[in-house]
Amino acid sequence: MNKVDVIIIGAGAAGLMCAIEAGKRGRSVLIIDHANKPGKKILISGGGRCNFTNYNIDAQNYISSNPHFCKSALSRFTQWDFIELIHQYKIPYHEREHGQLFCDNSAKDILSMLLSESDKNNVQIKLKTDIKEINKAKNGFQIKTGNDNFQCESLVIATGGLSFPKMSASPFGYKVADQFGISIVKTRAGLVPFTLQPEDKIKYETLSGIAVNSIVKTATAEFKENILFTHRGLSGPAILQASSYWEPCGTVNINLLPDTNLHQLIEQSIEQHPQQILKTLLTQLLPKRLVNIFIEKTILETKVTSLSKQQINDIVNSLQNWQVKPNGTEGYRTAEVTLGGIDCNALSSKTMQSNEHIGLFFIGEVVDVTGWLGGYNFQWAWSSGWCVGQYV
Repeated sequence: MNKVDVIIIGAGAAGLMCAIEAGKRGRSVLIIDHANKPGKKILISGGGRCNFTNYNIDAQNYISSNPHFCKSALSRFTQWDFIELIHQYKIPYHEREHGQLFCDNSAKDILSMLLSESDKNNVQIKLKTDIKEINKAKNGFQIKTGNDNFQCESLVIATGGLSFPKMSASPFGYKVADQFGISIVKTRAGLVPFTLQPEDKIKYETLSGIAVNSIVKTATAEFKENILFTHRGLSGPAILQASSYWEPCGTVNINLLPDTNLHQLIEQSIEQHPQQILKTLLTQLLPKRLVNIFIEKTILETKVTSLSKQQINDIVNSLQNWQVKPNGTEGYRTAEVTLGGIDCNALSSKTMQSNEHIGLFFIGEVVDVTGWLGGYNFQWAWSSGWCVGQYV
């Protein structure tokens, strides 16, 4: 029986951060992962440049059945703390819109930093290892793998969610919670493209590749960013953000001209350019292909001065109050995160330890805390991992 102080299951962002912090305290730490490489999701994130955090981190940027739960971890290890680590390793980075921070070169810089810190603090990483059994022991836990048996005082579950199954995602963490009688908030795909109803898919699929700055509203949230028409439906930042708040069978409202008073613009055109064709006006604002799909051809070819009040209202409504009822989402295959997870009410917000099982901790995406698009989920991984590393 191999004995260590801490075993962390999952060699992703949260698991590595936790291991580093526990190692700094002189704890013997072993990370076990079934994947063939550590940090696989880090490497593909942000188009390979890793959107590692955001300048504007707040609890309001997270979705959870317990919205206060994330506050403790986020306040104790902040975005500024992670940025300081980035500075220590002289990793070049840049800011994009909405405070998002990306590596200048590659996500490999972030993973190399984490692995270097792990080596520095004597963290062992055991890859391509499947866990067969976990049992509660007198002073901790016993873990059986295909080749070895281990015993530890503290067991940390950092196995992530169900998103990106090609990146070795698995329901392992939820199975552990179930084994120990820990409740789970129902999971579903988040930050994921919408699919459209069959008739809408046929109507809009010719717009594939067109991106438009829009306001996308669900019943409880709204986001102003690009939307992207695809062969299957709708994607782009505003759609991905909205998907985390969308309830199945619900409707999404999309304003394709968020910075324009279209009604006023048409009235001005009637007054100043009465002979102008509507199509000429609208194609100055939106791509021609999109205008042709959203507005009837006979209306498009009409002079603005000939438009009735009802027609003007219908045009404005079509472009600035587009009601979409998604058929669903593309699911975990393309989802960036998993909504739901280990019930926060079953954990300590300070230590992430199970309220019922001393020595059992859960961190990162496996917990019912889901961030917005833009570096928020990585910050939750860093913060929750750091906090547990202070206690295991």
